[in-house]
Amino acid sequence: MTSEFYRNIVIATDGSENTQRAISYGIEIAKLSGATVHALYVVDTSSFSSIPMSSDGGWEAMFEILRKEGQSAVSAVKQQGKAAGVEDIREIVWEGHPSSAILEFAEKNNADLIVMGTLGKTGLDRFLLGSVAEKVVRSSTVPVMVVRSGETS
Repeated sequence: MTSEFYRNIVIATDGSENTQRAISYGIEIAKLSGATVHALYVVDTSSFSSIPMSSDGGWEAMFEILRKEGQSAVSAVKQQGKAAGVEDIREIVWEGHPSSAILEFAEKNNADLIVMGTLGKTGLDRFLLGSVAEKVVRSSTVPVMVVRSGETS
């Protein structure tokens, strides 16, 4: 069964266990609708702006570690999707501020749905940490499915 309703689904992942339920939901929707999955990891380069550049390559080494972590995260989404029978899964590692990059990617790639996870933080935790999911939901022009992780905190 295929659907014209969902053709391009962005599954945003940070590689953590907290996004696993969201990945499962996104893959299931893609399987049912015949959609292309765009597994997206954003290397948060905004966090590097406060770190002074050093001549020993520390910044570059950290950035490369995060890129490799991102590639591993999107590869895991692809493996899970292939195992579930999803045909078209694309692995994308982008750079930038996570919420802005997710929104930009979704717009440039005609996404019909963004699927992402959240810890479900409330109160002071959310105020201090901010919420990528909340920023995406508030600013997205396409539907966003936010899936809480199984963890409660």
